[in-house]
Amino acid sequence: MWLREPQTMAQVVWGLLFLGLMAMAHGLQKGDDLLNVCMDGKHHKYKPGQEDNLHQQCSPWKKRACCTASTSIAAHEDASHLYKFNFSHCGMLTPACKRHFVQDLCLYECSPNLGPWIQPVNSSWRKERVMNIPLCKEDCNMWWEDCKTSYTCKENWHKGWNWSSGINECPVKAACHPFSFYFPTPTSLCENIWSRSYNASHSYGRGSGKCIQMWFDPAQGNPNEAVAKFYANSSAPDIFSWGCSFPFLTLLLPLLLRA
Repeated sequence: MWLREPQTMAQVVWGLLFLGLMAMAHGLQKGDDLLNVCMDGKHHKYKPGQEDNLHQQCSPWKKRACCTASTSIAAHEDASHLYKFNFSHCGMLTPACKRHFVQDLCLYECSPNLGPWIQPVNSSWRKERVMNIPLCKEDCNMWWEDCKTSYTCKENWHKGWNWSSGINECPVKAACHPFSFYFPTPTSLCENIWSRSYNASHSYGRGSGKCIQMWFDPAQGNPNEAVAKFYANSSAPDIFSWGCSFPFLTLLLPLLLRA
């Protein structure tokens, strides 16, 4: 039998070892590919880079941004050239409420830390979107608290608008009510308003390393970098991942020593 030939046995074991190491390298590279990236969206840069003049609430990302300065300025404007989206479709949002939507848009346009949640999408205006970003519970709760007295006419802002005027308007028979009518809980707001772009994190808060902050103090560093790395390294537990390759190599080592 060929397994009884020492030289051949050694060659087989070394070959398997090489394949295992290549699989681990592939898995690690797969995780790295999800870090420091920009999605293929309407206004995103091809790759992140320094942007010294990012505007106001987008400024935390200036050291490494997927948005330009002009995009950051437009993110603060109603019905801007970005998407012609009118946040005040049922009257002006309170300043505190509007601030959360600006933060949300800055995160979407500027952050290079959303790679683990980027998904391909069949759309006329973008090729990728984000889904199920684990939003820190404080961010979700504050968003809801600050917006519950502002008014809207829909629970899903991604689709179903009347665009006949060139900007979004409430559909016929869609009545304006306080946010709390369409979004009775923080989770319903964070998860439904942008078609599951966010997943409301009930277990993890700021500082946990397991949820994304919508905004942060750049003087304290970007906490979302560590969060993206955590999810990138723990994603795709397939045959090429470290989690599967390491046990394989552990079993292979005794055979190598015997060969």
